Amino acid sequence: MQNPRAQWASCQKYFEQNIEANEYERWFSPIEFESYTPATCTLVLRVPSDYVAQYIEKNYIEHLRIAISNTFGRIRLQWHTIIVKKEDNIAKDTSTLQQKRRGNGYGYTSDSAVDTETPDGIAKAALASDKAQDLIQAPGSIVTTHLPEIDSQLNLHQTFSNYVEGESNKLCRSVGLSIAEHPQGTQFNPLFIYGPSGCGKTHLVNAIGVRCKEMYPNKRVLYVSARIFQVQYSNATMQSKINDFIGFYQTIDMLIVDDVQEWLTSTKTQETFFHIFNHLFRTSKHIILVSDRPPVQLSGMMDRLITRFSCGVVAEMEKPNVQLCVDILKRKIQRDGLHIPENVITYIAENANGSVREIQGIINSLMAYSITYNCNIDLKFVERIVMRAVKTDNQALTIDDIIRIISTHYDVTEQQVKGRLRKREIVLPRQVIMYLADKHIRMPASRIGRCVGGRDHSTVIHSIRLVTEKMQQDKDFCCEIQALEQELGIK
Repeated sequence: MQNPRAQWASCQKYFEQNIEANEYERWFSPIEFESYTPATCTLVLRVPSDYVAQYIEKNYIEHLRIAISNTFGRIRLQWHTIIVKKEDNIAKDTSTLQQKRRGNGYGYTSDSAVDTETPDGIAKAALASDKAQDLIQAPGSIVTTHLPEIDSQLNLHQTFSNYVEGESNKLCRSVGLSIAEHPQGTQFNPLFIYGPSGCGKTHLVNAIGVRCKEMYPNKRVLYVSARIFQVQYSNATMQSKINDFIGFYQTIDMLIVDDVQEWLTSTKTQETFFHIFNHLFRTSKHIILVSDRPPVQLSGMMDRLITRFSCGVVAEMEKPNVQLCVDILKRKIQRDGLHIPENVITYIAENANGSVREIQGIINSLMAYSITYNCNIDLKFVERIVMRAVKTDNQALTIDDIIRIISTHYDVTEQQVKGRLRKREIVLPRQVIMYLADKHIRMPASRIGRCVGGRDHSTVIHSIRLVTEKMQQDKDFCCEIQALEQELGIK
């Protein structure tokens, strides 16, 4: 009988000859032969992670089946993964033919079997029809466990039930609802939504994710801002965990990325997302992208990403007109139990600059003032609120505006912000100023540093990263930054 280890080497040679070189190097070369038991016709292979086994099963089942069948004959294949727990450094043996899930926070167990008695035609037919259930139910085919639950980072309050439809968002809402209720379809993939800030894009994509999770609880849906994605990528690079980072995102069933225009100056982030996008698109996973401009205007984005962004549905969302603003106001007023005269509603709608965020800010201010001062909501009262909440002129935002507003908010002086003191109550507003200037004025880091007391560009970049991470970890702080943006008149 031929040496089983040599037989496996023959399989590896088949893979090397029939699979793209970069794919072979990444997924197949790490596989190690462990054992072969003739009595039970069981071949055991060792892989570095559960994800590698799942990826091979999902994307290369035909090659896997042909190579093993031709070399070993009718056998069962068992993956063997050794996972080390960090806290006690004890290796856990996960090679078993039983499906099970481990909840220790370090992943899950994926144990699968391939019976080469099944004709190749079953696997081919399942792959050709793109029906995973055919593959799973076929006798002797691959059996996989579900991946563990993830935090989808969705705002559960932003749903279709409280999303008001109008002419400006009708197409986007219709396509989004279709995707949410039929995520297995590929007709509208990817969906690229663009429009000015404050027109309801973020609410809509959250509603898509929430509805999808309601109807398909096992779907892995993830909402992430482009800036947070970039921070995660940077951290993964510094920790030499870029493969884990890409591997995680490639397991998502519906990926929603907000504000993709944030990547225009980051080639490395674009390159990484390109590989994630390709994998998700090839495996019929839904990708939803949000931007403040259409793909063709994303100057600085790689051409191959722009063409992929444009290959599905590109839908524009316009600012809500006055009538839609009135409808949104009435919905919010009804929800919050306020009593506002019709003429006041019309006044707010006409002065909200077509921004849903400004409408929400005005409503919140009305509630706070009316409760605090126990006064009626009339036109004169609302005029004062609107004057404070809405930027009515068209003057461009400057870094001096940001320094003034942030200093007032944190009760520090502009001199302290620009000075050399490193007390926490002064350092935080200084960092927030740098973050907001970078995000909304798009000044070079070196120039921002000069305006905030002569700091160098590395200090500015470090401050931006700290604020971004704090926003990701602290929801109250994130809401505070959003409120400051509203006060600055940023839509």
